[in-house]
Amino acid sequence: MKHIFVCIANRPPMAGESCGAAGSALLMESLQLALMKHGLTESTRLNGCTCLGPCEQGINMVVYPDGTNYARVTPEDAEEIVKSHLLEGIPVGRLVHVESGV
Repeated sequence: MKHIFVCIANRPPMAGESCGAAGSALLMESLQLALMKHGLTESTRLNGCTCLGPCEQGINMVVYPDGTNYARVTPEDAEEIVKSHLLEGIPVGRLVHVESGV
């Protein structure tokens, strides 16, 4: 079973960017449609969650149990993520969030 969490947090405008304001509801809708199209609704759960960080790189999402963090995801990326990551087991490299060393 795969589990997708999409950040749906909405921060006040003066607090900076947020995934909710960037359109995460539309991303969730696009992901749900792609999951239905490919018959994955029984084997994949899709949930909204609060902050996955980093907000300035939203929309952020994570796929478990793989632990793959995605950043700057758009609704247009949903089909590619479902086909490549969920069906073929290959994360979408251009969207994978890479932690910067601190």
